[in-house]
Amino acid sequence: MRAALVLGLAAATACTTFGADRVNPEKPSWFTTPSGDMQVMFRRPLTIEARKSGEPYEHGRPEIDPAGRRVFVGSSDRGLYAIRAFDGSSIWRFETAGMVQSEPLYDPDLDVVYFGSNDGALYAVHAADGALLWRYNCGSEIWRKPVLSGDTLVFVNASDQVFAVDRATGKTRWQIKRTPALGMEIGGYGGPAIDGGRVYVAYSDGHVGAYDARDGAEKWLVDLSAEAEQSLATTGETQRYLDVDTTPLPLELNGIGPVVLAASYAGGVYALDATNGSRVWANNEAHGVHTLTRWFERAHAPNPTGPDRNGPWVPAKEIVFASSAGTGLWALDPQTGRKIWRLPVPEGGLTAPVAVAGAIAVGTTRYGLFLLSPINGRVIDAINLDSGFAETPAAYGNRLYELSNAGTLLGLSIDPPLGRR
Repeated sequence: MRAALVLGLAAATACTTFGADRVNPEKPSWFTTPSGDMQVMFRRPLTIEARKSGEPYEHGRPEIDPAGRRVFVGSSDRGLYAIRAFDGSSIWRFETAGMVQSEPLYDPDLDVVYFGSNDGALYAVHAADGALLWRYNCGSEIWRKPVLSGDTLVFVNASDQVFAVDRATGKTRWQIKRTPALGMEIGGYGGPAIDGGRVYVAYSDGHVGAYDARDGAEKWLVDLSAEAEQSLATTGETQRYLDVDTTPLPLELNGIGPVVLAASYAGGVYALDATNGSRVWANNEAHGVHTLTRWFERAHAPNPTGPDRNGPWVPAKEIVFASSAGTGLWALDPQTGRKIWRLPVPEGGLTAPVAVAGAIAVGTTRYGLFLLSPINGRVIDAINLDSGFAETPAAYGNRLYELSNAGTLLGLSIDPPLGRR
């Protein structure tokens, strides 16, 4: 079973076909040449049409429980669904008072799902039956995924407030409240990240902070809006939006040590020293970035059926992907921030990419769901349900799950594309 339209790309390199000087915003250069790497396992209408509210988009991201073969996904119909991963059938649905446009977190130790709602609350429900464990009201929408540090659950709401609660009871352990830069930020905000006993958070006023995961004590706070203004001043540009909407991305760089990546909407992508917040590098060309994603491939033997089968081992590769509705999908060298390739989007937006079967999958609001080569951005295969995809896909092994803007949940099987091109 295949969906209505499958898209591909002419056999040219991504840098030449999708270069900024070659983009035609009226007619993309894709055409119907499916490779068959994306196979539909199931396609099921999920969202209850009569209960939908808000924009005609579905946001967030599915969460996968591979051991239990379950997928948890929120919807604009105010519900969180538990779905069987192999056929898309329903296990249960939990109703909230607002749209569920967040990415849930599954806790296998307690068999609990944590998720936020636009009703201003974070919920903890039993994964087996959807029974409510506890509800934490924080007064503002919760879209980003919570994170765990031991028994402490940390989450951020749309009002630049950070909350740390006991994962079993929902009782408050510590809070950080910061005044949002009202009128000076675009829609969206960054979630928390945890690494090395520290919580990293980005704010709408352009700051990025590091805090002790045990008690919320501030370790450092950096103003990226000042960095962005200085960068723009050198070019004579003016930009109103200087907020940081990306969830910080902790990395370990060879010869440098631990860093945290964050993106200022106007200033670009920055790598900050994880110990003190000082700048390591900056890419000031990647504007409008809303998500940062790490892709890593281990060193491996060459393809035994390929032309280089007798060659040396292929070295490990690491890439940071930066997604922007304005400037497209960027592949950056994490050591230097240098652009490896860029894939402009003719119109509409795109999601964060997710690694699957040696490739990456990325959704677009106008042109469907694409399977791309992480090395050069070439399109391997794609699928389009006409409504587009604003929700980030989720993957485990060679299985991919994605909710369309029309509320249709897709379960896809991806054939490993390595060596096919």
